Amino acid sequence: MRKTLYIISLSTLVFSCTSQKNIKKNTYRPKTPVSQPKTVTNSASQEKIKPQITKESGVEFFTTNIADITKNDNTVSYGSIVSAKPAGYKVVKTHFPAIAQNFRQKYLILHYTVLPDDKSITVLTQQGVSAHYLVNNLGDNEIYQLVDENKRSYHAGVSAWRADKNLNDTSIGIEIVNMGYTANAAGLKTFQPFSDDQIKKVAALAKDIVTRYNIPATNVLAHSDIAPTRKQDPGPLFPWKKLYDEYQIGMWYDEAAKQNLLTLAQTDISTKYNEPSFVYMVQIALQKFGYAIEGSGKWDDATKKTIEALQYHFRPQTYDGIMDAETWAILQALNQKYPTK
Repeated sequence: MRKTLYIISLSTLVFSCTSQKNIKKNTYRPKTPVSQPKTVTNSASQEKIKPQITKESGVEFFTTNIADITKNDNTVSYGSIVSAKPAGYKVVKTHFPAIAQNFRQKYLILHYTVLPDDKSITVLTQQGVSAHYLVNNLGDNEIYQLVDENKRSYHAGVSAWRADKNLNDTSIGIEIVNMGYTANAAGLKTFQPFSDDQIKKVAALAKDIVTRYNIPATNVLAHSDIAPTRKQDPGPLFPWKKLYDEYQIGMWYDEAAKQNLLTLAQTDISTKYNEPSFVYMVQIALQKFGYAIEGSGKWDDATKKTIEALQYHFRPQTYDGIMDAETWAILQALNQKYPTK
């Protein structure tokens, strides 16, 4: 009996000691430091530090890009920040700007005025047509700005290129003082040349615009490209190849690619020219490149004018609107180099 009581007492003592040890372990807390460190917010939830908005004479500007330029997602502003002023409330820019945005300016469109300098200014500032810039023919170093780049000017009219329409909404327009063309009784057009001073101005201006807005080569266009059935400007004497070669502005085909395609193009023209299937193929190739044209399978007026627009831009030596072998090879070379994405 005594032995049994001894064992029970010993078991109770062991259990008691074990329990005390566990209690001490579970209830132990380190001493609270005298000064607590500041709570650190999770870095994943911290907002990225953004460049500051600048203010000049009470007008706010934000001129730093914090987004991905390769995607044309840009937060750069080339004008003052326009903000709402709701009655009784304050608009704050604590979280300005959001990175999910891009420029309105996707295209650069070149025109001629068909008017002398003084009348060009009057018409483009006082009537229902305008452009962002006007390049005069006075031999000076001035370029006239007529419309804020952040605003729509009325220069493109009914227009389309690839998937986009109404290009006033998404473009900057440059008008160049030039008298356009005269036509003889047979309808043959004779165009007026541009001065070297004008081309230098246009090149410098275009280079600045396409660089700032990251405008791709495929979106630097003639008015005749985006409205081929209505317009001819800036015509075949505008030096697109010079802008491409010397200033890296706009599109041009690769000569080697054109030469490789020329033999087959000659065969197509000589053997298939009047076949509806070939005409349709040409129309689809023009459409693929960017022109707004329907596939009718006929050499209709719209197709002829669209071919003429292509020739103004890329084969200015002959601009008769006839799809000859060289024009056909050039169009295919352009589609190889600038495929629709």
